[in-house]
Formats: sequence, structure tokens, C-alpha cells
Amino acid sequence: MVLTQETQTINREEIALIGYVIFALLLLSVMIILFFVTFQKRKHKLLMEQIEQQKQFDEEISRTQNEIQEQTLKHVGWELHDNVGQLLAYASMQLKTLSGKVSEDLKPKVDEASDIVKDSLKEVRSLSKSLNNEVILNLGFEDAIANELNRLERMKFSTTALISNRTANTIPNKKHEIILFRILQEFFSNAVKYSEADTLKVELNYTKDHLTILAYDNGVGFDMSSAEKGSGLINMKSRAELIGASFSLDSKVNEGVSLTINYPLI
Repeated sequence: MVLTQETQTINREEIALIGYVIFALLLLSVMIILFFVTFQKRKHKLLMEQIEQQKQFDEEISRTQNEIQEQTLKHVGWELHDNVGQLLAYASMQLKTLSGKVSEDLKPKVDEASDIVKDSLKEVRSLSKSLNNEVILNLGFEDAIANELNRLERMKFSTTALISNRTANTIPNKKHEIILFRILQEFFSNAVKYSEADTLKVELNYTKDHLTILAYDNGVGFDMSSAEKGSGLINMKSRAELIGASFSLDSKVNEGVSLTINYPLI
């Protein structure tokens, strides 16, 4: 069958029209895909910005809380040293004077009371050092830990120990020293309140890039799966995150508690 010229023209127009429609559909599809991809990228970017803003906000809140806590501890440390310490020192002098004036049968009791006051004064002065960040900075990170362990040994534990392999490596940021010390202090506080331990140890392992801190007690421990995340654990974790350190706490019933902190030195 021979197609007329008019029919051939119509067929070409139909094919062209179909081609145009297909091209238009393809173009529309590409535009939709591009719009969707652009929308997703924009959405992802906004989400990342929100996450970053939230992270910065949380860090700022944590930093502010940390500064407030430090100022509070500093104030308490001053109060202990300047006020309570002076009162105990005065009481010690009065008891010493009284000891020479009382009868022989009362003298042992006065001397015992005097020794108790002297020990209390020693504890107050030691505690005031551990609360004041300026004193901690002056002592240095390791000496501050040693001072705290010695205080706790007099108060609670039979044995405490600080083991360090430090040669030349030091913590580059002094503020970070305070934060690391406060994390350990929180661990020590929990050990005093809950562990029923008689041994408390801290190990400091310095490498070229990291400082690994391991603190542990030999107390009753607890079940990690059923342990409540109290404010102490939250404080330790948030402080560690604030300085870019990794933090982990591990315990088993009747096997004590161990704290591990990995802090980047560079």
C-alpha cells in the first residue's frame, strides 16, 4: 500500500510530537530528580547545621556549668581554709594551753581532743587544696592526685596508689588538667560512698599521642545493665566530652569498678 504525501506528513508530525512529548517528559523527570536531590542536600545541610548548633550549644552549657562548679568549689575551698581552718587552728592552740593547766587525770582526754582537732585541721587544709583549681594548677596534675589519694587513705582506704610512667610528656592544656582531675574526684567520691573498697589506685600511662588514665577500686561493684545513670556518671561523661577525651566505666558485682579515660595529648 502506497502512502500519500499527506499521510506521510501526518505520520512525521505524529512522530515529532511523540518525540517532543518524550523529551518533555525526560526533561521534566530530570528537573524533578534535580529538584529532589537539591532539596535533600539542602535538607541534609540544614540538619547538619542544626546538629552542629545543638552540639555547640550543649558544649557551651557544659562549659558554663563547669565554670560555675569550679567557682563554687573554689569559694568552698577558701571558706574551709580561711574560716574553718582558722577556727580549728585556734581551738588547737587553746587545747594546747589547757593541757598544761588541767589535772593529770584529765590531761589524757585533753591531749586526745587536741590530736583530733589537729587531724581535723590537716584534713580541712588538704580538702581545701583539692577544691581550689588554682592550688591544683600550682601543685601539678599528678601531685594533686597524690594529695587527694593521701587524704582518702587517711579517711577511708587501707591502701591507695598512684602509678605513672611519665617522663617528659605533659598535658598541654592546664584547664584540661582541672577537668581530668574533677572526673577522678567524682570517681573517688563514688568509691567512698558506695564501693566498700579498701584499695583505690590510679594509673597514668603516657604515650606520644595519648594519656590513658585508669582508676579502679576493689569494692562490691555493681551490675552495669541495671545501674542508673546518676548525675555523677553524667558529669564525668560530659566533662570528658568537653575536652575531647573518651570515657568508659566498667564494673561487675563483687569485682570492683574501673574508670578509663583516653585523653589526646596532641
